[in-house]
Amino acid sequence: MEKMRRVLYALISVLLLSIIIPFGSTSKSSGEEVLNANGHKERAIGIEPLDVSKNFKRFTYDSGLNFEYPDAVRGIYVTGNSAGGSRMDSLIDLVDSTELNAMVIDIKEDNGNLTFKPEKGSPYEEMAKPYIDDPHKMLKVLEEKGIYPIARVVVFKDSVLANKRPDLSFKQNGKVWVNGKDEAFVNPFKKEVWEYNVEIAKMAAEIGFQEIQFDYVRFPEGFENRDKELDYTLGDYKDSKKGNVKRRVEAVTDFVAYAREELENYGVDVAVDIFGYAATVEETPGIGQNFSKISENVDVISSMIYPSHWTSHFGIENPDEEPYKLVNEYAELENKLLDGLDNPPVSRPWIQDFEAPWLYDGPVKQYGKSEVEAQIKALKENGINEYLIWNAGNSYTENVDFAL
Repeated sequence: MEKMRRVLYALISVLLLSIIIPFGSTSKSSGEEVLNANGHKERAIGIEPLDVSKNFKRFTYDSGLNFEYPDAVRGIYVTGNSAGGSRMDSLIDLVDSTELNAMVIDIKEDNGNLTFKPEKGSPYEEMAKPYIDDPHKMLKVLEEKGIYPIARVVVFKDSVLANKRPDLSFKQNGKVWVNGKDEAFVNPFKKEVWEYNVEIAKMAAEIGFQEIQFDYVRFPEGFENRDKELDYTLGDYKDSKKGNVKRRVEAVTDFVAYAREELENYGVDVAVDIFGYAATVEETPGIGQNFSKISENVDVISSMIYPSHWTSHFGIENPDEEPYKLVNEYAELENKLLDGLDNPPVSRPWIQDFEAPWLYDGPVKQYGKSEVEAQIKALKENGINEYLIWNAGNSYTENVDFAL
């Protein structure tokens, strides 16, 4: 009887909603998505707090594009500038003519700018740079080539939003705090920041991207040394009895879980980039990353395991000079962690195709065909068949055997 009563209440609720919010309605309120008379979605999103209680579950979104998940994703990083410029042709040729099959394309880049212009009147319009003239058209080309598209969304490193809304950032002496690279971050404790970024991810999904890769899902590096000297709010975490480290881990993990839930109806996978060293500790003291907790809330985990970014943690004196050994050691460690999870994500690490001159006083270790292949080989020997290749300038080594 109780079960029948619940079913009856659910049917009545659906009927009432259909009366209150008829199909084709053009009325909008903050945070809601509606269909206009032509069947197109409209969203009233500001960078004011959104009332998430007004978000209703809806049908799975169909972008009109059709991509198949590759046998194993093997991709390269592409900036918005490259994606919207003449270099895109050569990058497409690289992927199309090799065993590569995917591109990670900036949709929200490191400064906080969108890399394309959203529709006129969008609250994100002034945060956008017109690098990519027509992102849907770009994805149509990738569809024809069978290249799997992944949207990179940089989350908490965001100088644009921090300067526009200092209340969402960290302040010092009344001004927005910046790190040694003159970069500002926004506050992971603020759920308004979560919503702001997830709405961008939804736009990327609507354009046709098959996966959303969130990067900089963390507090600023070294935050454990400055958390007491910066001014910021703890938001909904102000009453938490946990210490500062665990509170940061909780906020970062909660964001990832929130993003995945919000994107559930868009038919996209959710990925997170994470520091490689996060796998070597229970939880990072400053940046708020816990490898296992983040992994439990994503479809894909992408550890940044560039040999140049490691110290001698694995007993390798100069990791940049021994890419195979470094990646092999890391892969063994990561496999043990993922094996301990009930539902482990796909492992798809970022590997290195660039030089690290800051490590050397003399000649710099060059990264070319053998170094890139050494990393791929080490991953594959540990059962990790997916990977992404990073080069900030999008200049990738030629003649690499990407399917070792």
